[in-house]
Amino acid sequence: MKFQELSNLLEQLSHITKRTLMTDMVADFLKKLKEDEVEPAVSMMLGRPFPKWDRRTLDISWTTISDTVKRLSRTDWKEFSVAFRETGDIGSAIQAVFEKNKIHRQITLFESSLTILEVRRLLEAIAAATGHGSRERKERLTESLFSRATPVEAKYITKIMIGEMRTGFHEGLMEIAVSKAFSVPLKTVQKAAMLVGDIGEVAAICKKEGVEGLSKVSLKLFRPIKPMLAQMAENTEEALKEHDGKTAFEYKLDGARIQIHKSNGDVRIFSRRLSDVTKSLPEVVEIVRREVRSKRAILEGEVIALGRDGNPLPFQHLMRRFRRVYDVQKMTEEIPVKLYLFDAIYVDGDSLIDAPYVERRKRLQEIAGNIPLTRQIVTGDPQKAEEFLKEAVDEGHEGLMAKRLDGPYTPGVRGKHWFKIKETLEPLDLVIVAAEYGYGRRHKWLSDYHLAARDGETGEFVRLGKTFKGLTDEEMERMTERLKKIAVENKGHLVVVKPEIVVEVAYNEIQESPRYKCGMALRFARITRIREDKGPEEADTIQRVREIYERQFEKKAKLNH
Repeated sequence: MKFQELSNLLEQLSHITKRTLMTDMVADFLKKLKEDEVEPAVSMMLGRPFPKWDRRTLDISWTTISDTVKRLSRTDWKEFSVAFRETGDIGSAIQAVFEKNKIHRQITLFESSLTILEVRRLLEAIAAATGHGSRERKERLTESLFSRATPVEAKYITKIMIGEMRTGFHEGLMEIAVSKAFSVPLKTVQKAAMLVGDIGEVAAICKKEGVEGLSKVSLKLFRPIKPMLAQMAENTEEALKEHDGKTAFEYKLDGARIQIHKSNGDVRIFSRRLSDVTKSLPEVVEIVRREVRSKRAILEGEVIALGRDGNPLPFQHLMRRFRRVYDVQKMTEEIPVKLYLFDAIYVDGDSLIDAPYVERRKRLQEIAGNIPLTRQIVTGDPQKAEEFLKEAVDEGHEGLMAKRLDGPYTPGVRGKHWFKIKETLEPLDLVIVAAEYGYGRRHKWLSDYHLAARDGETGEFVRLGKTFKGLTDEEMERMTERLKKIAVENKGHLVVVKPEIVVEVAYNEIQESPRYKCGMALRFARITRIREDKGPEEADTIQRVREIYERQFEKKAKLNH
């Protein structure tokens, strides 16, 4: 299958809003693919060079991509800036530069057009380029890939490489398309995707073996699965009501969530984003290896950073541990961490995904050894729940989790089986999409940050306001360097960046604002922490922001125009 055909399909999808039509088109496309093309095509359509579970990364910068296009087009980069300003999309801007400058595709008599598998092989070669001279090899391979691409192919190669597809065709729709393409019940596809952790692999199994192949799918050790997610509850009473009058309340720690995989003496740790962080947390590996009383297990826990006095350190200090792969021993002494366990997903051959929460907690207690579990009470008494919430907050924790006693574990699903409860207005996880140089002592730094929520339907990022509050001078200096590396356009004092960095934002209220396209803006926004553990696809949606905005008026009058 030619990569041009995949690119044409993606181009069509980006202009369609009817979901049924989109899934029908993708289903028809999947049917035409050969067995070995299915997974690469599905991954690419979702903006990934490799399957989700694959540990390989391209490790290629936006600078390398842009320099490659500059060389091939022999053009003033201002043309890219103009194209980006018109489209607001990096891939579309690359396409415009290719088309305007009629870049010659360097194809010899022995070469043909790019195929899906050729693009995958070149991406694999880029990922494999490591060590001395790797940057030059990556540059040569990237140039080889782009030099053979048509303008529309260049657009989607760019989107795959930077992980920003934005066609409106998301993973949930892909599950529907796979179900249609291979005549497999949607629920079967969804469950297999939860267990395997990658819809591309599920699609490949469907193509090769059909529903019978999916019936053999099970959890795989060292293949991380999406974490179960929680909704926000206004208070403990709401959680009790939703959970039929009785629930398990647990401390919500201000730490980093991890997924632990153990097979005999082999232990690997994955972050909330499913990145392998094993090397960064050697003491956690050691305590799991020593204490967990099962040969094979998949467990969930939270790690918090501890100060010299034994009290928790702020979240950003913990994130330094997750980013560190060198001088780890020194860092373990500077910032020790403590592990708390809170769920068991798999134990010695038994998948606990469908088991009720109380059973999973019981199994966890049996195998945890001396590793503490998150503090918990099971109650139906609203007063006891409120007292427990106050205790959690007084001890410096974020609040409580409420977990339905008979609820299953639902990977990647934000349902009502779990609730988060905090005393204050819940902050939003937003993405920095642009930044401005500050004034006074901040004039050297990009320190006024434009914040955006993700549109859950289109994948676009919708601006909600900006802030210069919350970060320390040291953090602003580091943020400036990070933003410069992902800049896509400079407009004097304003720098437009790839929507990549997620920050947690506190605010007083969401108010009506004609200034922004969404009609809303955050009042007194301030950054409370940098969410290194979250990617832009996990940012809060503009739909959720609107829900919070509307909910404000349950106790206030709303201005009628």
